[in-house]
Amino acid sequence: MARRAKVGTTLTRSYVLLAACIMLFFTAGTGVVLFLQMRAQAEHFAIEDIETVEGLLAFDAKGDLVVRENYHNHIESKRVLDHYLEVLTPLGTILARNERLGTAELGERPAPDEGVGGYSPRRIRLADGTPVVLVSRFHVLDGHPILIRLALSEESAHRVVEFYAIAAALMFPLVIAAASLIARRMTSRILAPVQNIAARASQISSSNLNERIPTYGTGDEIDQLAEIFNETLTRLEESFRQLRQFTSDASHELRTPLAAIRAIGEVGLERDRTNQEYREMVGSMLEEVGRLTRLVNDLLMISRGDAGSIRLNLTSIRVMDMVRDTVALLEPLAEEKDQILEISGDRDAMTHGDPIFLRQALINVVDNAIKYSPAGAITRVRVNGNSGSAVEICVTDEGPGIAAEHTPHIFDRFYRVDAGRSRDAGGFGLGLAISQWAIGAHQGSITVSSAPGRGSTFRILLPVEEISD
Repeated sequence: MARRAKVGTTLTRSYVLLAACIMLFFTAGTGVVLFLQMRAQAEHFAIEDIETVEGLLAFDAKGDLVVRENYHNHIESKRVLDHYLEVLTPLGTILARNERLGTAELGERPAPDEGVGGYSPRRIRLADGTPVVLVSRFHVLDGHPILIRLALSEESAHRVVEFYAIAAALMFPLVIAAASLIARRMTSRILAPVQNIAARASQISSSNLNERIPTYGTGDEIDQLAEIFNETLTRLEESFRQLRQFTSDASHELRTPLAAIRAIGEVGLERDRTNQEYREMVGSMLEEVGRLTRLVNDLLMISRGDAGSIRLNLTSIRVMDMVRDTVALLEPLAEEKDQILEISGDRDAMTHGDPIFLRQALINVVDNAIKYSPAGAITRVRVNGNSGSAVEICVTDEGPGIAAEHTPHIFDRFYRVDAGRSRDAGGFGLGLAISQWAIGAHQGSITVSSAPGRGSTFRILLPVEEISD
């Protein structure tokens, strides 16, 4: 397996690469700016000096054009002689060249507008390859039109830029080394909290999920990462607690019918019995098997629901029809206890869902109301389709009610307010848990409001579906 690069090494390399790119761009940009500034400065000096040249020119007694070197003893006259100077007629006839220019030429035949109203700055190379900045000036001297050309060498600008590039190249390794050292220290400092989080998280297992990752109180991304880890650990701890509780409760519930079946079988084998006695014993065993089968089916449904493997067959449902079917199914059970089931509400309320699972959820709630209500009680089921975006089903019983400490856990699996009475009634504490899952799978909700001695009201909310014309 290929060895993976560490984050710290990757960050350090990225920082160094970034520093190298910045230095290269800065060096190149600075060199270009420096060169352009020096060229602009040379052009400015050339323009200044060509104006000085105008005062240094004169015609001698023979009518030849000469450059006076001691014009008013100006030091500019000496400096001008270090430049390249050429004076021509507008037609291109050479009138004078200074000693430095010699026999070379500054440009080609004059253009008609060269030097007129300006200085016509441009850059050329002399015959020997020397780069110069050239300016021209049209001037009238003693009634004679002349064209003055003055050029300054740009070799000094090139030398400065070359020296700057050499200095930058010598400094580059030092800068990269310093950037690498700084980047390594910064990366180590930045990643230290992450490494601490990783080290602490690696020590947490299913046996110590109560431990948490320490935060630094800075509120930065590292603290946010630690808080997310802690929230995840909290959810895992709760999930493991529920799983352990679920396993314990399921084992207990499975043990009861299995123990009963074994006890009946052992008693039946102690002595010979009549056919009628054997039939009664087998009937008792089948009753426990039926109880065990219901428990396994409920556990299987919950397990499949948690795994998300149950597919809902969604269709339009008239809620009142579903309520009537539920009441018709449970009415014999209510009659056995001399109870009454009442139905009321909106007959046209519609929802969208799986009729099998929604019907099972409602059966569990109504069956729960019948079990815990006394003889002669009335269980009311009301449908309200006028509550905005949801259809409401309220199941109200006249049972003993639920104490406040039990209400938050009423939908927990295997939870019983009165464990002994629930077993006698044949329940496992899974009915309301299944109802909550089924309703939640339809984007709905189920809640309970109750008080001891005042009965309970279960409120189911399901998404409403408008009836199309």
